[in-house]
Amino acid sequence: MATRIKPVKEDLYDEDFYVWTQRQAELLRAGRYDELDVEHLIEEVEDLGGAAKKSVRSRVRTILEHFLKLEHSPAVDPRAGWRDTIRTQRDDLLDDLTPTLRRELEEELAELYARARQRAEGSLRDHGEAAAALPATCPYTLDQITGDWLP
Repeated sequence: MATRIKPVKEDLYDEDFYVWTQRQAELLRAGRYDELDVEHLIEEVEDLGGAAKKSVRSRVRTILEHFLKLEHSPAVDPRAGWRDTIRTQRDDLLDDLTPTLRRELEEELAELYARARQRAEGSLRDHGEAAAALPATCPYTLDQITGDWLP
């Protein structure tokens, strides 16, 4: 028995995004491409890629920040939490990391490090720790960031 697909309302995308997504999936499965909301589908596909890239960049910054804290903070108590955060961020990073995003990370590593360094510096200062010793340039490789290495 063929699945009956209800007609689409023109404003469904704005009115109920979830229902719109389900409707688009039904149309794709049924091969009814002429009924697709192509304009919005294009936007959503672009947004998916952008969200993955943003996620990857954010996770790398967090890992770098925690690397710096582990290497340069004398604090003892938060170290286990920093290591746990690194492991969690790595797991999630590897879920989204594609060969293309990996290449882009290589190119953007200096920028990502600079932002992570700022956050680590602020955090260290907030806890009365010296932050001047943080390296000016990224001392970590992408393999260290994505692998199981810890400072």
